[in-house]
Amino acid sequence: MASPHAHTPLAARVEELLAAGGPLPIVTAGDPVLRNAAEPFDGQLAPALLERFVQALRVTMRAAPGVGLAAPQVGIPLRIAVIEDPAPVSEEVRLARGRVPQPFRVLVNPSYEAAGPERAAFFEGCLSVPGWQAVVARHAAVRLRARDEHGQDVDEVVTGWPARIVQHETDHLDGVLYLDRAEPRSLSSNAVVAARWAQPTPREAARALGFELP
Repeated sequence: MASPHAHTPLAARVEELLAAGGPLPIVTAGDPVLRNAAEPFDGQLAPALLERFVQALRVTMRAAPGVGLAAPQVGIPLRIAVIEDPAPVSEEVRLARGRVPQPFRVLVNPSYEAAGPERAAFFEGCLSVPGWQAVVARHAAVRLRARDEHGQDVDEVVTGWPARIVQHETDHLDGVLYLDRAEPRSLSSNAVVAARWAQPTPREAARALGFELP
């Protein structure tokens, strides 16, 4: 059966979402919107509506809570994502993972490419796959190209945990979930990660669960 929104203009769908107020409902794995490439943003939302939508993404991300959110995760197939990470972690974790605070920012039509051969593997989760985490090996540094919400070009090299966030959120816009890139043997519930695998790196989990790290 066709989606009731299949022929509804995106602007009208966004207006409908925002009308309810508060955090937006997050789409979970199994919904086709998470498995299709999102449309490049090219003015489908007027500036005022885009600003309202971005703020709703921010509210939703913070309420979840998460460090990134892509438009398809709230059912809108546009290449827009937001990221923000206060990085409330210990110094040991910061050093191991390169997790440093990231201010709120908007990425419009983002893409990335590796900025060097190094890869890093850590447990990762997703608001659209609630309750689970798995180890994902990702580029340790990427070149990010995008625009911000004002149409200004973004072209920078991002490293450490911020690079992981950029890759995770941009993947969402290509219909890719983190599980597609994860080590299957590492899949763990949030409760088990908290109880057994809270170390700064997943080396102990790799030994115990029988998978290799890069």
